[in-house]
Amino acid sequence: MHADRRILRHLPRIPETGLRRHVQRGPWLHLLSQVLQLAGPEAAFVRHCERPWSSATFAGWRHTIALSFTGEEAIEAGEDFVALLPDHEFAIPGQIVADATITQVEHCALPEAVMHVELEMLVLLEA
Repeated sequence: MHADRRILRHLPRIPETGLRRHVQRGPWLHLLSQVLQLAGPEAAFVRHCERPWSSATFAGWRHTIALSFTGEEAIEAGEDFVALLPDHEFAIPGQIVADATITQVEHCALPEAVMHVELEMLVLLEA
């Protein structure tokens, strides 16, 4: 649930009330929750994009997720995450993670040590 709070914190507020918009927990939120859980508490959620994907036999979505890890300990956790992601088994009801790939890793030293990670995941509907 901690991972869900990190995601929901970034949702826009409803201007009249100041409350967060209600978001139905769908497959994308399950996926983000599991990615953040694998990345650990040092990971900061940056963004998520999703676009439909299909082939002659499968349908699903391609997800792009960006995370950042700030500080030496967090960067070590980020490097562990980069190593673990491709072989991790995700459990998303009605979906199969067909591919999980790190597409970009960027290290910055100043003003403080930070590692930015971008990953792409292909999630298919289970037949």
